Amino acid sequence: MTGTIVNVAAIFVGSILGLILKKGINEKLKKTVMDGLALCVILIGISGALKSSNTMLIIISIVIGGIIGELIDIDLKLKKLGDKLEEKLSKSGSKFSEGFVTATLLFCVGSMAIVGSIEAGLTGNYKTLFAKSILDGISSIIFSSALGIGVMFSGVAVLIYQGSITLMSGLLAGILDQAMTAEITAVGSLLILGLGLNMLNITKIKVANLLPAILIPLIYGIVQLI
Repeated sequence: MTGTIVNVAAIFVGSILGLILKKGINEKLKKTVMDGLALCVILIGISGALKSSNTMLIIISIVIGGIIGELIDIDLKLKKLGDKLEEKLSKSGSKFSEGFVTATLLFCVGSMAIVGSIEAGLTGNYKTLFAKSILDGISSIIFSSALGIGVMFSGVAVLIYQGSITLMSGLLAGILDQAMTAEITAVGSLLILGLGLNMLNITKIKVANLLPAILIPLIYGIVQLI
């Protein structure tokens, strides 16, 4: 859990700095940097998605995951959660939900969150999560300065999400192999690609409703072993 704790601390510190510097960061500068980060997110998404060697599994995972996510409507539930937190923190501003949801998806979905957490659980290697912490910390400064305190609360989601993966991967050490990890990573990377496109206002993909897709390759691998 060491890597995840460091990651959460980086988000908290970055968010605090962003809130402090909110008035000191030029709006044009915020937009330019956020657009640049969106391009980096897209690059990470593309590079991770290309690691897949089973395109059909990725397609099936996205379709099934999308159906499950839409029936549950994870996107709406995340927004409602953000709204409830906003009500309790009336001083947070109208962008609380947007900051919470956007940051939660950015920090939780993708190759570094998944692979880093799995590495930590299986081998105790925290290098990937430490690198992710630096990126998340920098992103938090910009996001919180533009979207408010909701970004800080995404750290709680990161703690639960990455912590759970780390603990589960330790229990599933005999099931998770390199090939399966690559497919899970590829699905997650496609979702973060969609998030990057949303950040640039090119698309309005409900990325949260596609989150169950990440579990499909794992289920597929387990079924193969039975």
